[in-house]
Amino acid sequence: MKIIAIGRNYAAHAKELNNPVPSTPVIFMKPDTAVLKDNRPFYIPDFSSDIHYELEVVLKICKEGKHIAEKFAASYFDEVGLGIDFTARDLQAQHKEKGLPWELAKAFDNSAALSRFIPKEQIDDLGNLDFELKINGETRQHGNTRDILFSFEKIISFVSGYITLKKGDLIFTGTPEGVGRVEKGDKLEAWMANEQFLNFDIK
Repeated sequence: MKIIAIGRNYAAHAKELNNPVPSTPVIFMKPDTAVLKDNRPFYIPDFSSDIHYELEVVLKICKEGKHIAEKFAASYFDEVGLGIDFTARDLQAQHKEKGLPWELAKAFDNSAALSRFIPKEQIDDLGNLDFELKINGETRQHGNTRDILFSFEKIISFVSGYITLKKGDLIFTGTPEGVGRVEKGDKLEAWMANEQFLNFDIK
């Protein structure tokens, strides 16, 4: 299992970080050791003083495919959930300044918090899906998939042109605006289609 994440897939988020809005999907990867499941707490690592949350809709790939045509891409995922892409923003800024890869800022242990998954058929409209993150009861991010730059089908088609997708792979589809820093003692709660999917603590 591998995690493929899409950066800057919401224009407002790209702009809030002073990044250009991309013309093609921006991707990075996380190893399976990044997965944090079952609402276990997230422990702030000692190598960063600026860990940010990024709430995202996550797709679970259901069969192997490569060079997938966009018109067939919807058949390659069957479940949807939520995830939080934890980012060491201070490390990321240092690496970007030097033109270096982002892995140390994005791929560290437990940097991909994952909810449970539900069959996509339970979602009325994947192209108009609300999701929300609250921290200590206050809404920090509120997104809707109608605002993504690259559709789920476009992402799957694009990625599969370079990297073979396999059953069980996860695709983080990008975060809306409102990202920010987490602190010890914070409680993170996330909803999708008005149903809670995440509820865990920062330690």
